Amino acid sequence: MTDVGRHPRITLYTLSEVVDVKGYVGNFDVSILKKARYVDEKECTACGECVKVCPVVRSDEFNLGLSSRRAIFTPFPQAVPSAYVINVNECLGHNPVVCAKCIEACDKDCIDFHMSDKEVVEKVGSIVVATGLEVYDPTELEEYAYTRFENVLTSLEFERLINAGGPTRGEVLRPTDRRRPRSVGFVQCVGSRSARRGGSYCSNVCCMNTVKSTLMLKEHYPDIDIKVFYIDIRAFGKGFEDLYTRSRRSGVNYLRGLPGTVEENADKSLKVFVENTATGKLETHHLDMLVLALGIKPASGTQRLQEMLGLQLTPDGFFLEAHPKMQPVDAATRGIFYAGCAEGPKDIKESVTQASAAAGRAIRLMHKGEITTEPITSMVVAEQCKSCGKCAEVCPYNAISVDVKRKTPAVVNTAACAGCGTCAAECPFSAIIMNHFTDQQILSQVHALLEEDPEQKILAFACNWCSYAGADYAGVSRLQYPPNVRLIRTMCSGRVDEKFVWEGFLSGAPVILVSGCHIGDCHYIDANHWTEKRIKKIHKKMTKLGIRPERLHLEWISAAEGVRFAAVMQRIESFRQGVTPEEIAETIEILKG
Repeated sequence: MTDVGRHPRITLYTLSEVVDVKGYVGNFDVSILKKARYVDEKECTACGECVKVCPVVRSDEFNLGLSSRRAIFTPFPQAVPSAYVINVNECLGHNPVVCAKCIEACDKDCIDFHMSDKEVVEKVGSIVVATGLEVYDPTELEEYAYTRFENVLTSLEFERLINAGGPTRGEVLRPTDRRRPRSVGFVQCVGSRSARRGGSYCSNVCCMNTVKSTLMLKEHYPDIDIKVFYIDIRAFGKGFEDLYTRSRRSGVNYLRGLPGTVEENADKSLKVFVENTATGKLETHHLDMLVLALGIKPASGTQRLQEMLGLQLTPDGFFLEAHPKMQPVDAATRGIFYAGCAEGPKDIKESVTQASAAAGRAIRLMHKGEITTEPITSMVVAEQCKSCGKCAEVCPYNAISVDVKRKTPAVVNTAACAGCGTCAAECPFSAIIMNHFTDQQILSQVHALLEEDPEQKILAFACNWCSYAGADYAGVSRLQYPPNVRLIRTMCSGRVDEKFVWEGFLSGAPVILVSGCHIGDCHYIDANHWTEKRIKKIHKKMTKLGIRPERLHLEWISAAEGVRFAAVMQRIESFRQGVTPEEIAETIEILKG
């Protein structure tokens, strides 16, 4: 952090938040609200004289309430910049002026209550999202009695206790009587791996954080009795299993099973009731202190930032990467990258690795001074555009602008366009050309594939990133599926125009499959939502025309689901065999009429 603050080419905004982001890769306009700190950070030397005279005492957030601070304070040791900040909502001297002792104590006249928030706009070429994380609030877990019993602590509070720079200078003391505990218990997976409370995912760091804490306790207090209540220990990092083994050898007792009830004795010690699933017995353990290993959850501003940048979220609420293997730090929106726990729970080593990767990806994108884009982009035919605005509505990247009131033709920003083709498929006037995946090119493939014996074939439109890759994976895995499947690759299932389906049936296809990424896992943010709506609309039209809607299938198949691809094709082939030549001929007559 200090190196960042000193670097001549890095601008560091503290006490600031991003309020708006506009533009596209290479040309982002980021609006930043810089909040007033009421202390001149350039003049302040952090001498501490103002703190000595401040009469306002509040709970210290950095030490999680285990110590106190003043209304003028530094957020945490070694904060950058090395200057104090005033919490104006707590200060007595701001309005009305009834105190102002800090102003009198400051020889350098650094304090200015007339400061105000200001908005700054920065022009940037790429963005790295590193919003960090929050921890689960265990208050709702009544069985652990957090906040009811003082000697029940969270893992973060315990970290501050055991830290040499913490409120007790590293000495572990019970909050109730300030004495060293003779026995400590740790409860794992608090707020993790639970579908009902917290997250259903593993928070990654809790197990090893507890192992580290037990080792530190044993090093300082060898006679202390330590018990760890767990579901299972996940120590899959480099050297982590060795640390776990060391912890057990040092005398830490690991018990498989989570406490069901915690009670407090007269001397403020704790009675913990737990079912030991290894022995199948209900056990009672007497402890002086209980530590809850908290799970990780996404930062509170994640959803707002997601809407601002047009990003995707996983079902767990973390940011979704463009591809988990090929593009693990890239967002679906070009020019935006992820680092740290913004993308998912991870430890420090993984966060540093991902941060380096994100920086490398940003450098690779920006170092030439100009942005190169894929030629697979949309192009508007101005003469045919009626300025209806449908293309702008469906574009997941906000790459299309159109003035509906003035009736000016739509304009595609090719730098922002990712080439999904949803706009071309949804345009009611055929005014959009999808370069390299034009209507003519795709229709020519339909005609060529169904030129001979169409009634024996399955026509399938597969998206490039998932379904087409899933078909490839099925082939590599030597999985057997019907050889009469004829695939047409599109960049996204959103590119499959209604006219492609009708042309397929008109050319004699007995059954047609449209396949894409799973909902919520689309490479183009949410383009497959429009695919789903379009297929439902075609199904309704088929029903009105007297064509069986079951002949048009919609399936979601990911790149790793080769087995599913083969199974879907076998199922569709079984259905195809039930489609008679007479039904196909009748469909052709209906569509021609």
